[in-house]
Amino acid sequence: MLSKAVTRGVFIALIAGGALAHSGVMDATVMARMETMVAMQKQMKLLGQMSKGVTQFDPDTAQTALERIETLANETPETFEVPAEDPMSEARPLIWDEFSAFSQEAEALETLGATLVIESKADLAPAVRQLGQTCKSCHSKYRE
Repeated sequence: MLSKAVTRGVFIALIAGGALAHSGVMDATVMARMETMVAMQKQMKLLGQMSKGVTQFDPDTAQTALERIETLANETPETFEVPAEDPMSEARPLIWDEFSAFSQEAEALETLGATLVIESKADLAPAVRQLGQTCKSCHSKYRE
């Protein structure tokens, strides 16, 4: 298991990497994909900060973040329908070879976002962990 410091460092690197990924993107379709992923990343960051006590827990804000993740996960396959390319894209070509499986990964995140309920701060860590595992499952296969 990773230490909290290492986990925090990886989380910060992912956030920073998302911001840098937009630099130099030329293809509008690829940019739209990246914007969808960054929007999802922002919701995950919000939940993570509440879980760690960086920001105050608010059940309505947490539930709204889950709903936003659900919506973005639903939109994800559509943003990848066109196999557009850009040197800055982190999408692996495998996405289009396995588009049905890729879409199922997004559907799994959508379903998870719809079924999780965050009513207390104690609900946050397990929710963030489940969401993170679901994101990682897709990223490990379909992201450079």
